[in-house]
Amino acid sequence: MQLITKLCRRLPGSIVLLMSVCVAAQQITQQPAQRPRRVTGSEQTAEPKKAPPASSNEVDEGDVVRVDTQLVSVPAVVTDSSGRPLSGLKPENFRIIEDGQPQAIANFGTTDTPFEIALLLDTSGSTRDDVALIRAAANSFIEALRPGDRVGVVAFNQARTVSSPIATVEVLTPLTNDREALRMAIENLGASQGTPYYDGLQRVVDGIFREPAKDDVRGRRAIVALTDGVDSSSNSDFATAKMKLSRSGIACYFIQVNTEDFVEDRLMKDCQDDGQLALSQRQIQRYRELFFPKAKAENFDSFCQMGPFERMSISRALYNLARREMNDLARASGGRSFEAATLADARAAFARVAADIGTLYSLGYYPTNKARDGKFRSIKLEVRGLKDKAQVRARDGYYAPKQ
Repeated sequence: MQLITKLCRRLPGSIVLLMSVCVAAQQITQQPAQRPRRVTGSEQTAEPKKAPPASSNEVDEGDVVRVDTQLVSVPAVVTDSSGRPLSGLKPENFRIIEDGQPQAIANFGTTDTPFEIALLLDTSGSTRDDVALIRAAANSFIEALRPGDRVGVVAFNQARTVSSPIATVEVLTPLTNDREALRMAIENLGASQGTPYYDGLQRVVDGIFREPAKDDVRGRRAIVALTDGVDSSSNSDFATAKMKLSRSGIACYFIQVNTEDFVEDRLMKDCQDDGQLALSQRQIQRYRELFFPKAKAENFDSFCQMGPFERMSISRALYNLARREMNDLARASGGRSFEAATLADARAAFARVAADIGTLYSLGYYPTNKARDGKFRSIKLEVRGLKDKAQVRARDGYYAPKQ
């Protein structure tokens, strides 16, 4: 090879073909010589090294997805034929099915495992005069929880702007098991002249439950909302709030306070009356979009130009809508809704919620369907290995993350 290199250096530049051979020869001589390597029998049969598997995490709405799978949490309550909760069940007593396909249980929490709860207190509109009752009911709920349970408190308040006051969502305390800190937060409850209810649901997901759950409480998160569910001032909507809650796997509990009669009585008053209550423009717009989408917007411009029966009709439609939305969220998430005829009944309703949360199991699985298409996946949870027939209440599905 050295001889060829020397000959190439002496050739005239016009011999192009031979020059190419020379250049190639020089490149070969510049590469380090490699001796043939003997392959042992064990190396011949060894499996090629595989890339380490991607990590798997719970995925919240708004996160940038960089994992192959997400852990799907399934809170569940199991009762016997008489409705009494069953405790002491094990992972082998459960079977999870997603879109008809059995799934392997990867995470399991018993009824004794601590819970994380976001307490959403509606202190707007007709409830403003009863803040003392709301405080008492909320404190009794916190006292009924177990020592390891952590609670965050969210409420509505009035924010002052340059133009006019607006209703806002306020996080009074993050998740904590400090009972004194929770009592102080509840003592500082404010009040608002609007109800940003949908914004409040989103704030629970993006604020209280922003950080991923630790292993000991994974799949054991809930929102407990005391409200009539009638939104009047949110920037967001129900569909967005429902999507966020579904993807976060949060069990939804609602204590539905009935303020309908009180509100209707004030809606019937003249616009000049100090005791009059008006439907907000956002409420009227939502009513038109949902019930009369083809109607002209200008026909719904002014609340004061509406007749009393039209006002009553809109109010009743919005209250019925709110009840359907709360029941839908509770059913889809594995939670429950409780009716409270008055705020005085809220204490008893809170006690029932605390008892129900104390019977929740939590299961988690990594779905075999790894498509990130944003589509809804149905979940069916079955219980097996029991002598008596059992009833199961669990979330009915979730929305897959989108690529």
